[in-house]
Amino acid sequence: MELSDLLSQIAGGDFVLLLLAGFVILCIFLGVRIVPQSQKFVVERFGRLQTVLGPGINFIVPFLDQVRHRISILERQLPNATQDAITSDNVLVQVETSVFYRILRPEKTVYRIRDVDAAIATTVAGIVRAEIGKMELDEVQANRSQLIAHIKESVEDAVDAWGIEVTRAEILDVNLDTATREAMLQQLNAERARRAQVTEAEGQRRAVELAADAELYAAEQAAKARRVQADAEAYATAVVAKAIRENGLEAAQYQVALKQVEALTAVGKGEGRQTVLLPANALDAFADAFGMLKGKG
Repeated sequence: MELSDLLSQIAGGDFVLLLLAGFVILCIFLGVRIVPQSQKFVVERFGRLQTVLGPGINFIVPFLDQVRHRISILERQLPNATQDAITSDNVLVQVETSVFYRILRPEKTVYRIRDVDAAIATTVAGIVRAEIGKMELDEVQANRSQLIAHIKESVEDAVDAWGIEVTRAEILDVNLDTATREAMLQQLNAERARRAQVTEAEGQRRAVELAADAELYAAEQAAKARRVQADAEAYATAVVAKAIRENGLEAAQYQVALKQVEALTAVGKGEGRQTVLLPANALDAFADAFGMLKGKG
């Protein structure tokens, strides 16, 4: 064997080894898939769903399995949407909604729905109209949290077949047409006026009640004062009666004489010239008083 033939054989063997090494590297490159934390990969084999790869290192069969879809599992927000709805009392309202969702099972989302955002928006619009149609306008304004809960629950049931979870559903605003808004404003003003009148009437009634209570209190206090005065007079009378009973008629005459003396003294203290009229028995009264004083002394 010539040297050239030997070299050619060695070169051919190295080429085969190089091809083999390249094939192995290609298989590793095609068979290993690293999935980010925020995604899931949908793998197909011959056009059919084979598996769904989760975050981390995954292995597939090279040349047979192919990653067809890379689906983000992050939470998404639909653009704010406004839809018309009619309440049960025939009031036209415009409802602005916002929906948040995320994909839980990409295999359902990929093979059962084409445009996820549009499908969810349409579903939400229909459910909002249906729920608001069951309520009156006042209920829509007052029970917004309850309405949001019903909408979220209904949307979750509707999109479950698409492998989607609705995390939040919000009603941002409920707008009314101009005529309805003006009518509600007039009604609100009338209600405020009625409340003001009721408050004023209650204030007047309370003032009358307080005045009546004050008069009643004053009457009660005056009655108490008269009762105390009557008790005092009764006590004084009782004392005089007791003195008369114990000391006889002389004690009564002594008290009368003292009163007469005090009266004459007060008349004598007047200014200017005065004419003092004395009763006929005045001197006798003085004499009796002095005699009683001496007797008691």
